[in-house]
Amino acid sequence: MQKNQLGTSELYVSKLGLGCMSLGTNEIAAKEIVKAAVDVGINYFDTADLYDFGLNEEIVGKSLKPVRDQVIIATKVGNRWNDDKTSWHWDPSKAYIKEAVKNSLHRLQTDYIDLYQLHGGTIQDPIDETIEAFEELKKEGLIRYYGISSIRPNVIREYVQKSNIVSVMIQYSLLDRRPEEDILPLLKEHSVSAVTRGPVAKGILSERSIEKISEKGYLDYSYQELVELMQEIKDKLLLGNRKMTELALQYNLANESVASVITGASNAEQIRENAKAVEKSPLSKEERDLLIKLTKQNKYTDHR
Repeated sequence: MQKNQLGTSELYVSKLGLGCMSLGTNEIAAKEIVKAAVDVGINYFDTADLYDFGLNEEIVGKSLKPVRDQVIIATKVGNRWNDDKTSWHWDPSKAYIKEAVKNSLHRLQTDYIDLYQLHGGTIQDPIDETIEAFEELKKEGLIRYYGISSIRPNVIREYVQKSNIVSVMIQYSLLDRRPEEDILPLLKEHSVSAVTRGPVAKGILSERSIEKISEKGYLDYSYQELVELMQEIKDKLLLGNRKMTELALQYNLANESVASVITGASNAEQIRENAKAVEKSPLSKEERDLLIKLTKQNKYTDHR
């Protein structure tokens, strides 16, 4: 599978990555999914210390231990579970980040994290202190590179201008084209890569599109608009061998700022199907232009 450079780093990530949050807590089943991912050429695995109270990191670490030198492990920090584990609070402090990374390393059974990401962020955070924590972890050899996971343009701008982030994880899909307005151009200008999540928009942009549409709609699309849009896409773009999931993933990858598109999977077959989708031919200019014409150019209304 094709690998793309992550920002200006020495990391080359497969154009399809595995979002590990959906692996579940059954270790045997999870290992089967991870193995299927490795088998199809995926080398990029994304987890977080928040998922399943850290159990997700443990399972990912065990599953990837035999191939640790061949893969890129990305995890996240910042959401801190309360003592009773009924809720969590935001803590981007230097002290917490430097404590949390050691716990993640232990759970992942590794000496270093390839990509350590801030799991959110607000403009009120002590951003300079947070950056200092990541820079120190790099110097200490505990992480190789760092990035952020955010859809807040004002926060992303701060990190792009002040730090050495190599990537930004953002939600991006045909139904959520908000990053196209200013985030993706900003990242391109500064040689920072986008890693995208939510490419199939909760399953709406999949072969099961109609049954996945909620009565509440999705973002600024109503239920009826989604039904009509999915039918229009099928009529105009799915006449050949293209499938809806393929269009969704290829649309993300058509943007030159996107290094990898992250999908979850609850079984090995899903991994194999997603891998087939990204290995198909890229969208033609005509296909991409038509998809842009059919869908909305959504805009961020908050966190500008």
